Amino acid sequence: MSKKKDQVAGFTPTGVVYKTTDLPKATRKSHKSLGIKEEDLLGLYESMYKQRRFEERAAQQYQKGKFGGFLHLYIGQEALSTGVVHALNQDDDIITAYRCHGWALARGTSANACMSELFGKVDGCSRGKGGSMHFFDLENHFWGGHAIVGAHLPLAAGLAFANKYNDNDRIATCFFGDGAIDQGSVNESFNLAALWNLPVIFVVENNGYSMGTAVNRHTAGELVERAAPYNMKRDVVNGMDLFSVIEKFSEAAEYVRNEQKPYFMEVRTYRYRGHSMSDPGNYRTKEELEEFRANDPIERLKSYLFDKELATDDDLKEIEDRLEQEILDAVDFAENAELPPAEDLYKHVYVEDDFPYHV
Repeated sequence: MSKKKDQVAGFTPTGVVYKTTDLPKATRKSHKSLGIKEEDLLGLYESMYKQRRFEERAAQQYQKGKFGGFLHLYIGQEALSTGVVHALNQDDDIITAYRCHGWALARGTSANACMSELFGKVDGCSRGKGGSMHFFDLENHFWGGHAIVGAHLPLAAGLAFANKYNDNDRIATCFFGDGAIDQGSVNESFNLAALWNLPVIFVVENNGYSMGTAVNRHTAGELVERAAPYNMKRDVVNGMDLFSVIEKFSEAAEYVRNEQKPYFMEVRTYRYRGHSMSDPGNYRTKEELEEFRANDPIERLKSYLFDKELATDDDLKEIEDRLEQEILDAVDFAENAELPPAEDLYKHVYVEDDFPYHV
């Protein structure tokens, strides 16, 4: 039976409108009340801007055919990666899904290593074997991007178990998209983390859409309440506001570290590009996109710096010009880097030095 038009009120021709009013209110706290030093503010701006320019150049190189496969951009979500890294300790563990470039950069992986990985070169952060969806940097406690939806949540629980077992005061943080929220691995990981009191923060990056399907068309109820059956502490965060991210994740990290119990965060954010480079994003309206662009996290921080007279146009231009050149240099580096040697094909497949088969 076909539905009447008044039964689908609120639907765009191709989906459900995601509005800025769906975001929690941004914190009113200042950088001082959040314990952010003035000298760190420009570093936070630099981190977000670097991620943005890297992604834009990556898209450009992809369109030029410099590398293939999939390319999922983080443009619009930089406040989350930047704010979380600021709130965590450097040796806390981070693991995420396939939209992982921004996370690696925020954590400290070089632009050269990131761009080389996209190009499939041996100097890449995964030695050219992972590509866009499988960045990895053990030195910076970044346990990678993972392409199978929801498959890395049990790994996060395992990282948290190892940290608790070793009593090293580290916590694990796990990030996944709203499209993963209905995977069985989420339930299993939540249950295990709650049963064993694991020091882990699970975070759904709710950017409004699972590929091209609006979140309230693929998931019933509020995402944040998925933690309720496990008596897990939980909260909703404005992911378009850097200070809100820092405030909430500082509190969550302290709780998890001290109480040795899990925490669940729903971060409401937005991506300005399609799900991947092959997605034109026709499921959302032009007005919706413009509404969120007016709430850009980088521009929000820039306005704050200007309003508080903490930076000038020249200060930010120097940062932007320097990062622009750094990313351009990374493109040149990646183009001129070597491909992995053929003998590397069977390396890093098994932990053992000798393979269980002959080649």
